[in-house]
Amino acid sequence: MSTILEKPIKVNRIVTTNVGQARALEDPARAKVIELLYRRAMTADQIAKELKKNGHKKALTTIRHHLEILKEAGLISIVKMEETRGAITKYYSTNIRLLGYEIPDDFETRYSKQIETTSNKIEKILKNLTPKALPKSKKKRSGVDSENYSKYVLVEIVNRALTSVLEEESAGSRYGHNGELGKNPH
Repeated sequence: MSTILEKPIKVNRIVTTNVGQARALEDPARAKVIELLYRRAMTADQIAKELKKNGHKKALTTIRHHLEILKEAGLISIVKMEETRGAITKYYSTNIRLLGYEIPDDFETRYSKQIETTSNKIEKILKNLTPKALPKSKKKRSGVDSENYSKYVLVEIVNRALTSVLEEESAGSRYGHNGELGKNPH
């Protein structure tokens, strides 16, 4: 047997999710709902209208079904309920920001210097977090892959810290009008 193609497998991204969340996001309309609900609360009717504008024409019952799937997966929640003439109107929102962009093929080479610099800084941070990352209850449980669970917790800590910084800065104090990192104008 001769090898026709072989290339090294290099892990360069970690995605933290669970099966329920992955299934909930597999439908493009549901992914769009997450984008629509970022930083705002909307009713099922409002979501249906916005989806229609974005090329996802769905019946209101279908929208409600999608909302229930997203809610069960923990991706959205009801943030407000109003009663008007005996009818209850639910408002949904999310605490997730979905960035659904395609990564360019040359990303690794184009940003290699920034990746290396950031990796070195994060490595120092992670060395300080590692002993604290794994909760005591998980350390004692049998059948838990401690090393991978610890890595999962660390990725979630870094993800939430990064999200916190980016969300605080989205008002523009560190970012220019084009969204690129720049000097603080103040």
